[in-house]
Amino acid sequence: MQLDLPIWFEIGSLVVLTLILVGDLLLVLKRPHVPSLRESTLWVVFYVALALVFAGLMFVLGDAEHGGQFLAGWLTEYSLSIDNLFVFVIIMARFSVPRKYQQEVLMVGIIIALVLRGIFILLGASLIENFSWIFYIFGAWLVWTAIQQVRDSHEDEESETFVVRMLRKRVRLTDEYDGVKLRTVIDGRKFFTPMLIVFVAIGTTDLLFALDSIPAIFGITQSPFIVFTANVFALMGLRQLYFLLGGLLERLEYLKYGIAFILAFIGVKLVLHAMHGNELPFINGGEHIEWAPEISTWMSLIVIVAAMAVATVASLVKARVDANKRGNKLMDEVPHFTEDSHHR
Repeated sequence: MQLDLPIWFEIGSLVVLTLILVGDLLLVLKRPHVPSLRESTLWVVFYVALALVFAGLMFVLGDAEHGGQFLAGWLTEYSLSIDNLFVFVIIMARFSVPRKYQQEVLMVGIIIALVLRGIFILLGASLIENFSWIFYIFGAWLVWTAIQQVRDSHEDEESETFVVRMLRKRVRLTDEYDGVKLRTVIDGRKFFTPMLIVFVAIGTTDLLFALDSIPAIFGITQSPFIVFTANVFALMGLRQLYFLLGGLLERLEYLKYGIAFILAFIGVKLVLHAMHGNELPFINGGEHIEWAPEISTWMSLIVIVAAMAVATVASLVKARVDANKRGNKLMDEVPHFTEDSHHR
């Protein structure tokens, strides 16, 4: 079903979102610091509220289907972005990025993610428009990704990628950071700083997550506008969320299972959608498979919310029980990046 929104709303939304992102970037560049717990909380609440207001406008200017698709898409992308954030934490620790530079690194990571996802959205929309059978591939890819999500541990992602290893061999690197500069001069000679490796590691991570997130949201909506705005809202506030969650992120042990369930569910939904509109000659003689059910947007939204809620609550309960066994309270054990927020 083709959903149409007023063109002024679509253009206006993109302009406002761009201004917010540019403003956030300028704030990081002009005032680099480790945000306090209060500051991080206020920003995260602001961005979540902004997404909910946008969803409300979709209900009013569009209909319930518009609003539901945006909410389901935003929540799916938000959950995947939190998983992405976990890997950012690993990369920051792996390369010992000083806390005062982490805001800039996160902002670069978010910009790279937006650019990559924008490219994949355009490619995905074009493929869907011209090849309806692409849903079979998207669905199979998401189910396979869900299986890998359960089997693999995040620690596996600490190992350096091929690109990073090649850079280490071919590029002269210093051992020390020079702010967020990629190059520095020592004794009249130019060297690259470790920040180059960090940006490359984050960029390749963003690429892998884009490969998962775009097919996932196209399983919820085929509207490029909703796909793009859901991704933007999911990435906005991610920098502040990083500092807000701090060490608590590592305690969300069951998060990967919730995300895996969502990916598998959407993968199955995509395959059923492809079967329902089947045109491949070697499947059912090229005829539509009428018995294949179409899963509604609202059913998808319920499943996504339930999966994330169960995974988060179960993780926190287990973390609290484990902390109690050690004779501590959970929050006393969690190291927050905000502890030394007064340092610059």
